Amino acid sequence: MTRTPAWARTWALMRAAASLLILAAIVAQAVRTIGGAIDAGRDVATTIVNFFSFFTILSNVVSVVVLAWAAVWFWSRGRRVAAPEPRALATVLACATTNMLVTGVVYNTLLRGIALPQGTTVPWSNEVLHVVGPIFLAADLFLAPRRRALPWRSIAEVLIFPIVWVVYTLVRGPLTTNPTTGAPFWYPYPFLDPNNFDDGYGTVALYVAGIAIAISLFATLVVWVGRRRGKPLTTNR
Repeated sequence: MTRTPAWARTWALMRAAASLLILAAIVAQAVRTIGGAIDAGRDVATTIVNFFSFFTILSNVVSVVVLAWAAVWFWSRGRRVAAPEPRALATVLACATTNMLVTGVVYNTLLRGIALPQGTTVPWSNEVLHVVGPIFLAADLFLAPRRRALPWRSIAEVLIFPIVWVVYTLVRGPLTTNPTTGAPFWYPYPFLDPNNFDDGYGTVALYVAGIAIAISLFATLVVWVGRRRGKPLTTNR
C-alpha cells in the first residue's frame, strides 16, 4: 500500500498538514511566551532567544521545514518520477525524526510531571509539540513512500545538531540572566542546570551521557529502518 501513487499523494498531503499543525503550535506558544514577557515588563529579546533555545522548539522548527520541503518536493517533482527522495531531504528527515523521538521520550519520561506556572503553557500546543509531532515523525519513518536508504555514516551527521545544542546550552547558561527570576543563569531544562545538583556538572554530565546514548540509539534505528525500507543512494539529486 505504501508504494502506490495514491498513498504517495495522500502522505504528501499529510506531511503538509502536519507541518502546518506543528507551525501553529509553535506560533501559539511563542505568542503566549513573548506576550507574557511584554506584559510583565521582562527582557523580551532574552525571552525570544530563550524560547528558541529549547531542544523541543528547535526540533519542531526543523520538522516544520523538512515536512514542508518533503511535500513541496513530491508535488513539484516526486510525483512525476519514480525516484527516492533527495539525499539532503533524506538526511534532514533522519535528523528531524531522531530529534522528535528524543523530544517525545524525554518529555514524557522526565519532564511531564514538572509543574509550570499557570498560564505559561498553551495546553494543545504543548501536546502537539511533545506528543503529536513525535508520533507523526515516527509514523513517517515507517509509512512514508520514496524513502532513500542512507549510508551508516549518516548517523554521525544526525548527531551534529544535538551535540552543538548541548555545547551551546552549557556555554550560554551561566552567561544568561533569567528574565523571570533574575537569577544569573538560565537553562532550558532542569536536568542541564548544575545549580540543581550537589555535585554541579557531575550529575549534568550523567544526564548528557544518558541522552547522548539515547540519541545515538534513535539515530541508528532511524537510519536502519530507512535502509530497510528505502532505495539505495545512487545520486545526489
